[in-house]
Amino acid sequence: MRVLILGGDGYLGWPTAMDFAAAGHEVTVADNYLRRRIAESTDSEALLPAPSLRERAQIFAEVSGQDIAVRIGDLSDPDFMFELFKETAPETVIHYAEQPSAPYSMRGFREARETFQNNLDVTFNCIWAVKDISPHAHIIKLGTMGEYGTPNIDIEEGWLEIEHKGRKDTFLYPRAAGSLYHTTKVLDTDLLWFYVRTHGLRVTDLMQGPVYGVSTDEADLDPRLCPNFHYDDIFGTVVNRFLAQAVAGVPLTVYGSGGQKRGYLNLRDTLQCIRLAADHPAQTGELRIFNQLTETLTVNELAERVQQAGQHMGIDVEIKSIANPRKEKEEHYYKPVHSGLTELGLEPHYLSETVLGGMLERIIENRHRIDINRIMPRVSWS
Repeated sequence: MRVLILGGDGYLGWPTAMDFAAAGHEVTVADNYLRRRIAESTDSEALLPAPSLRERAQIFAEVSGQDIAVRIGDLSDPDFMFELFKETAPETVIHYAEQPSAPYSMRGFREARETFQNNLDVTFNCIWAVKDISPHAHIIKLGTMGEYGTPNIDIEEGWLEIEHKGRKDTFLYPRAAGSLYHTTKVLDTDLLWFYVRTHGLRVTDLMQGPVYGVSTDEADLDPRLCPNFHYDDIFGTVVNRFLAQAVAGVPLTVYGSGGQKRGYLNLRDTLQCIRLAADHPAQTGELRIFNQLTETLTVNELAERVQQAGQHMGIDVEIKSIANPRKEKEEHYYKPVHSGLTELGLEPHYLSETVLGGMLERIIENRHRIDINRIMPRVSWS
C-alpha cells in the first residue's frame, strides 16, 4: 500500500517507516524537525546522535535495498499538507506529527501555545487533506492513554455504554488529561470523531502508553538507524530516564510516592500495533479506538526492575524519591482494557531483564554522552 507517515523523524515515526518499507510498502515520510529544534533549545538532545532524515533514508536504502521517500516541511501549513497528499495519494496515513512532550507543554505560555497550535493544526490539516484529496485513505492516529487520566473505574477501549434514567447510549469514554499535551490529544480525538460522523472518514485512534526500547529488526541493521533515545526530564520517558540514570550513577528519581501506574509497551510492539491497524483498517464512518499497551506497572515497580537489571550487570543502582513536579495522583486505581489489538494478533514483548539489559548495554557504550544536568526535573506543573 501507499503509506504516508506524518512525523517520520520521531522516536516512533522513523522505526515505523523502516518497518513498512521492509514489508514492501511504498513509504513517504514528512517532518519539519520540530522535536529536534525544541530538544536543542531546551538542552535536551538525544543520547545517540541521529543523522538527518534524508541521510537516514539513504543509509537504510544501502543496508536494506528499500527506499523511503522524504519530504521536509511544516505539516501545520495547509498548503504543504495538501500538496503532499496530492503527490503521494496515500492509502494509509499514519499521524505522529505532534509536539510529544508533556513537560514541554507545561513549561510556559510560549511552549503551551506552540504545542496547542502545532498539534491541532496538523490534525485539522490532515483531516481536510483526507476528506478533500484522499477520501478513502485510512487515518491511523497516535493518541495516548494519558487522555483518560486515572479514573476510579475500568478504562474501556475508547467507548463507554451509559444507562441514564432508563435509557442507554454509547459515548466516547470520559477523559481528564493531566497536561496540555495530553489535552491536545483529547481535542484530536474529538475533531476526528466529528469528521468521521459528518464525512464518513475511516480512523483508528491508538491510545498508547509510554514506549521503551531502541531495538527493531531494521534499526539493528546499522547503529545510525537507531531511534531517538531521550533520557532527559522533558523528552525522556521514565524507563529510558531510569536506565540512563543507572549507567550514570545517578539515583533513580521516583516522583513522589511512586504509585503512579501506567500501561507500557516495547517499541517492537508499537510497530506490531501500527501494522495490525493498517492491515485491518477501520470501516467507512468508523472511529475505532484501541488501548495500546501490554502491561501495567507503577513507577516503583519500574525502578525496582531497572535496579535488579543493573545489579545483575554489576551496576550499583540506588532509588530515591523526590518531590513530584507534576500534578497527578500518586496512588490510584488503574485498570485499562486492552484486548482489541491482541485479538488482531499482537504478540507482546514484555519488560524483561533481558530487554532492560540490552538497553543498558547500548547506553553504557555511550555513557560519555550522558549529561546529568538534563535528568532532574526542570519543569513544574504549578
